[in-house]
Amino acid sequence: MKNKVTLLSLFFLVYFTSYSQENELKFDELDPTAPSKAAFYSAVLPGLGQGFNKKYWKIPIVYAAIGSSAYLYDFNNKKYWDYRNAYKSRKAGYKNDPYQNLILDDDRLLDGADFHKKNRDLSMVFIVGFYILNILDANIDAHLKQYNVNESLTIKPYINNDIEFYEQSIGISLNLNF
Repeated sequence: MKNKVTLLSLFFLVYFTSYSQENELKFDELDPTAPSKAAFYSAVLPGLGQGFNKKYWKIPIVYAAIGSSAYLYDFNNKKYWDYRNAYKSRKAGYKNDPYQNLILDDDRLLDGADFHKKNRDLSMVFIVGFYILNILDANIDAHLKQYNVNESLTIKPYINNDIEFYEQSIGISLNLNF
């Protein structure tokens, strides 16, 4: 009995939350080139496609993702060259590198250079990845903006009280009207 009540309340919850959008998009208002425009705008300037789609809250996320990756690329590139130049100056016989009293073994300088080179390269992968995700997000969002949801597709729970079988059955009906 408890399971039936839970199931029935779940069906009614689905019923009341499955209404479609009230503002229908007319076929005259559809712009089939909007997804390609949004993708092009995002390719030219990251975040511009999100502005074209009027999703302004996504623009800071795009710039934070690409900007933090670019910052990490710059940081790791500088550290890579610092370790590399310190190693080269030690091998040349100079003792004036910034890691003179911190790192005593020359192999540790090579390890540090390799570490920062690997992170620099990984940061570049993230920059390119976030740039491509920016373009994909603008394109997909423009496609979904034109997605038409109306009353022709509804999900409604039903309760069938058949007198012949003396049973109650609970289910979901899917109606598609053209």
